[in-house]
Amino acid sequence: MYLLNKIFGHFAKDIGVDLGTVNTLVYVQGRGIVINEPSLVAINKKTSQVLAIGREAKKMVGRTPSHIVAVKPLVDGVISDFEITEQMLRYFFQKIQGESFFIMPRPRVVIGIPSGVTEVEKRAVEEAARNAGAREVMLIDEPMAAALGARLPVQEALGNMVVDIGGGTTEVAVISLGGIVAVRSLRVAGEKLNDDIVQMAREEYNLLIGARTAEDVKIAVASAVDLSEKIETTMRGRDLVTGLPKEITISSKEVKKAIAKSVKTLVEVIREIVEQTPPELLGDIMKRGIVLAGGGSLLRGIDEVINRETSIVVKIADDPLTAVARGTGVVLEDVSKYRDLLASREYLTAPRE
Repeated sequence: MYLLNKIFGHFAKDIGVDLGTVNTLVYVQGRGIVINEPSLVAINKKTSQVLAIGREAKKMVGRTPSHIVAVKPLVDGVISDFEITEQMLRYFFQKIQGESFFIMPRPRVVIGIPSGVTEVEKRAVEEAARNAGAREVMLIDEPMAAALGARLPVQEALGNMVVDIGGGTTEVAVISLGGIVAVRSLRVAGEKLNDDIVQMAREEYNLLIGARTAEDVKIAVASAVDLSEKIETTMRGRDLVTGLPKEITISSKEVKKAIAKSVKTLVEVIREIVEQTPPELLGDIMKRGIVLAGGGSLLRGIDEVINRETSIVVKIADDPLTAVARGTGVVLEDVSKYRDLLASREYLTAPRE
């Protein structure tokens, strides 16, 4: 069976997946990132039928009757609904393979997972991917994948520090010689900032807004520092007093205040990891800087705040949103070279190529 897999594997399109809480990105060997869609599945509760997945499901958020719900199959980077995750992965795999999905050999799949997940959670990811059509599943810690995607020399005897600010979790890690020396995973990331904005709108303006509106406000004006020029945007929702539609203008300064506590928590954890890092590796990091990845790294001024608190230069990776997906692609292009970086127990005991 292994020999057959090896022979037919040359014809399969191997796949790398950044299975995120907010977005799922899919890398195809030799082609790059071909899918970047929301991790959402729209379901009819009456019939349990899947109506839409990804971008089409996002269009339905907040615009459906009560029996149709948009479900997030992942919470804080971990599978919360196994069957829906499986259906979402199968949809993305079929989208890539096209009509040849059931004819061509099944692909090998590399999936990024949050650091510190349990063995049960790892197994859930492996089984979901295998049931969705993967012939072989390899797992890699997201901070390691982000470092590879940022082209850091993770296998050398050098200290590399990566902060991957995703949608559901933030991963802070120090990497050297192909291993993670110190790591923390916290549930303060993009979605938490959205929640902060929703809460601020309710408390300050008696305005009820949805997560999608909060996301738009965050992208438009959110900042971790005071900006030299004032930026404003409109925020629309329902007045909690009158029940009628209401529109207000909100500034970057107000949003900064709303997200300040979450930003402080994030920076404190980064500082803790710096304090736990062995002196020799810390010396390398001071020379090379801290690398930010993930969508949260695009928050205005977040690099300045981290630099101020740690006294270390902070760099934002090229195209930070795709760093983890590109990292899975790096592994796919040369599995034998990066085998020791994988977190998958099963794959490490598989026959060598």
